[in-house]
Amino acid sequence: MEISEAQYRHIEACLPRQRGNVSMTNLAVLNAILYVAEHGCKWRGLPKRFGNWHTIYTRMNRWSKSGVLDTVFETLQREQIVRIRIESVSLDSTIVKVHPDGTGALKKNGPQAIGKSRGGWTTKIHMVAANARTAITFALSPGQASDAKKGRELLGGIGPLPAPVYLLMDRAYEDNETRQLALDFGFIPVVPPKSNRLEPWQYDKAMYRRRNEVERLFRRLKGFRRIFSRFDKLDVVFLAFLNFALIVEALR
Repeated sequence: MEISEAQYRHIEACLPRQRGNVSMTNLAVLNAILYVAEHGCKWRGLPKRFGNWHTIYTRMNRWSKSGVLDTVFETLQREQIVRIRIESVSLDSTIVKVHPDGTGALKKNGPQAIGKSRGGWTTKIHMVAANARTAITFALSPGQASDAKKGRELLGGIGPLPAPVYLLMDRAYEDNETRQLALDFGFIPVVPPKSNRLEPWQYDKAMYRRRNEVERLFRRLKGFRRIFSRFDKLDVVFLAFLNFALIVEALR
């Protein structure tokens, strides 16, 4: 797949304006990044038709650290949320294995969202999704981190709602603190109780079936090799690839 001129016009205003004698357009850089994201190749492995790999890597790195791709994602997200009628959102997480190239970040960069779990070195992606194509917010944590704790942080970032919305969650989020926080923010939690609950509750099973939408979104994202496996030492770069994949899905 390549981003077309028509698709590019949707996001052109969010990208830095090119000045002076620039040898490579933003659209050409985006398509080169898309190739890396889809195929999982190293930057040096980019086919020569895309141009100088170092120019592309430098621009991607600059966009990652300056929040350019975050801005593009948020712009497209607002368009999608306005376009769809949100009745429910889903909260879930998925594990990503870390390639040996993705470990060993310099200490000066601070701790990264990479941890050791039963599957080895892993990163966990936590996400609140409106449907199978639209993410509302997401974050990273080490693979062994608690789902519920990070889920509460994501809900806190969304804040109180103007109108009630169903919040679909699996049993990893059925603790009292998470459900109470959801209620405080105006969500209607839909989560099955664990079998050892002394006072289990009833939940909307028909609505709960829609939780598969966030799983389908994870499946779409893992179609990108750079997300299926983590090759990046720094969270900021891996998050940029996540943003980029969500941008591409929104443009399809």
